[in-house]
Amino acid sequence: MTTTTTSLSTATIESSPTKRDIQAYIESLQDRICQALEAADGKATFQEDVWQHASGGGGKTRVITDGAVFEKGGVNFSAVSGLLPEKMAAKMNTVAAPFFATGVSLVLHPYSPMIPTVHCNYRYFEQYNTDGSLRTQWFGGGADLTPYYPFLDDVKHFHQTHKRACDKHSAAFYPTFKKQCDEYFFLPHRGETRGVGGIFFDYLKPTDETRLADIFAFVQSCGDAFIDAYLPIVERRKAEPFGEKEKEFQLYRRGRYVEFNLVYDRGTTFGLETKGRVESILMSMPPLAAWRYDYKPPEGSREAELYKFLTPRDWLSTE
Repeated sequence: MTTTTTSLSTATIESSPTKRDIQAYIESLQDRICQALEAADGKATFQEDVWQHASGGGGKTRVITDGAVFEKGGVNFSAVSGLLPEKMAAKMNTVAAPFFATGVSLVLHPYSPMIPTVHCNYRYFEQYNTDGSLRTQWFGGGADLTPYYPFLDDVKHFHQTHKRACDKHSAAFYPTFKKQCDEYFFLPHRGETRGVGGIFFDYLKPTDETRLADIFAFVQSCGDAFIDAYLPIVERRKAEPFGEKEKEFQLYRRGRYVEFNLVYDRGTTFGLETKGRVESILMSMPPLAAWRYDYKPPEGSREAELYKFLTPRDWLSTE
């Protein structure tokens, strides 16, 4: 994907953030999100694994399981460095040079099929020349929602919350990054989107008109919006009734999530190609999933209704 050329508004940050400033924000975001999720679940707490990367740096993997709300979820922080492998460098349109990368990545799989799965990821990458000088730097990230039984007001809330975060910086951001999300979280072999989208951006770099501080301010607005975008949906749907049929359909649709993450997801590829911690990389997998041969939901059923949502649309104007 090419770098977006949309300009940002001037941020209040006057000095350019260092990679340590960015790492500190990413770590604090992990802490705040985990605390909010534990409060929403009310039963389970996160297990934390602190790990080291073979070439430098490390991270904290936090996993929640068997909760009152969350069947399985993970919120990862990492800050790693090393030499970018040639194969990965080619995919990223760069060179096999030393790099530093930090980010937070989360996936939550609720027990109830009435509560959507959600994904969120914000990351920073920089690379160096042979003399140690900075070669390139960029931000990427976004958040997207994957419902099983879609409720239009939930979808609108998720998108509206992210639109407000984007609009603080540029009116062009939400439509641009919403479109990129629809294009990225798409399963070509199925001809459908993974869910109802959200926002997604990648390779967002400083330019003559845009400072790194401005991009960082935008990323913080998006990261800070996650709790407000998702937890009200959890609260609205956690008491919704469901039975075995709905649970079976959730497991079937979780199979689509697995297909995307293992075949198309750039974060999974980057982690595996750079010899990251496999348990942390694959924490996004659901605890259970199912594949049914040539399944087609009955016409007019609630299950069939989901498929009407698996195509890009302007959710904020949908009635």
